[in-house]
Amino acid sequence: MKVLLLHQHYHSPQEGGAIRSYYLTQALVARGIKVTIITTHNESDHQRKLEGGVEIHFLPVPYENKFAFSARILSFVKYTWKASRLGISLGRFDFCYAVSVPLTVGIAAMWIKSRLGIPYIFEVGDLWPEAPIQMGVVKNSLLQKSLYALERRIYQSAYSVVALSPPIQQYVEGKIPGKKVHLIPNMADCEYFGTSEKPATKNQLGIDPTKFTVAYIGAIGIANGLDYFLECANTARKARIPVQFVLMGAGAELDRLKAASEKLGLTNLLIIDFGNREKVKQVLAYTDACFVCYKNVPVLQTGSPNKYFDALAAGKLVIINFGGWIKSEIESEKCGVALDAQHPSDFVGRVTPFITDAQLLKQYQNHARGVAEKKYSRAALSEQFAKVFQ
Repeated sequence: MKVLLLHQHYHSPQEGGAIRSYYLTQALVARGIKVTIITTHNESDHQRKLEGGVEIHFLPVPYENKFAFSARILSFVKYTWKASRLGISLGRFDFCYAVSVPLTVGIAAMWIKSRLGIPYIFEVGDLWPEAPIQMGVVKNSLLQKSLYALERRIYQSAYSVVALSPPIQQYVEGKIPGKKVHLIPNMADCEYFGTSEKPATKNQLGIDPTKFTVAYIGAIGIANGLDYFLECANTARKARIPVQFVLMGAGAELDRLKAASEKLGLTNLLIIDFGNREKVKQVLAYTDACFVCYKNVPVLQTGSPNKYFDALAAGKLVIINFGGWIKSEIESEKCGVALDAQHPSDFVGRVTPFITDAQLLKQYQNHARGVAEKKYSRAALSEQFAKVFQ
């Protein structure tokens, strides 16, 4: 079998960032399926490489998390056009697997299907256009209707859909009744992260192992609403509780948050540059609790954030500031706490018990690891993913 994978933001573990597609392609390669990927890079030419048994085409389509919305849209359109042309020129495949965001990758998949008759499977990790509409980025009513129509057409034309969370699965099934929708959430790489005691000495990144450490590791964009995270740090500082906050990642909001941190005098906040998978592992080794943060917008509660599954795999207490399916899960599994989305001051009262009671913290951390192993293990979900193509 031959599979063409379309993913504008494909990353390998060496690069850092979300590597779900890397896991998925490796799952197919391990089962004898030939995979070709069309992605992008910020170089000026089209490059072809062989990595991990996969043929990868890097198209010259610049993209940065700090891009303005208009620049992002232009990047999405360029990728759609170039990926469509290249995909058609590469010859026959048994399936095309299209990964959104952006939603526009579905246009490339439909075009390849119309020209070559190749069925496509569409992966939905975030609800577009629902997310930018609810966040107030897309305000024109005519454009909204056009995007909803495009979304429906992409789902309808797909051979099947892969949803990354239960609410996304329910949403797609409601849009297109009768459409086969597979639920395959992000993976917890239990083998890679493992669990261990905190090191006894300060590491080269400056993290102090004697303090209770809360880390946010991931995208630093508008949707993440990280002013809330800074306010938690400010509240903890005023309450004089021994908590060390770590912010690690990259994105459009990073410089502004650095300035805000200095203005607030957050001596308990350490900001670390973006890093690859190994650097994430180093930070998690010193972390007691992982923070998953979002702006208070309903649609953002439906996602499947990588940072949540890394936290589970590494056996960390999970702290969130939103509702939805993840809130229900961490509360029922007793592996985390959900803070009041309107009041960052809730942090002190909800987290202090875990600082003062080491046994309670360990219990929740063990529960987190248990959830990773029984529900989101890479081995089990890789097997489930491979069956989608059967």
